[in-house]
Amino acid sequence: MRAAAINLRALPEQRDLIDHAASVPGKNRSDFMLEAACERAQLVLLDQVHFALDNDRFKQFVELLDAPLAPNPGLERLFALKAPWDKA
Repeated sequence: MRAAAINLRALPEQRDLIDHAASVPGKNRSDFMLEAACERAQLVLLDQVHFALDNDRFKQFVELLDAPLAPNPGLERLFALKAPWDKA
């Protein structure tokens, strides 16, 4: 059972739109809205360009950035392909 309540007000048209969209995958309004809000929250957090690290974690982060790349044959094949607009 869920322990926290989230309440919000919406226009009737907004509620109807949400209800209609929720019915497509067979979800109820609450489940649909919670899933959509969580997906959006994850995108917002993943899109952050500023994040804080302590000294040890920052050093680890810089080491990872500075480490040489491992060979990637799939990526090498991809870069070897000519773009469709370059083919003549």
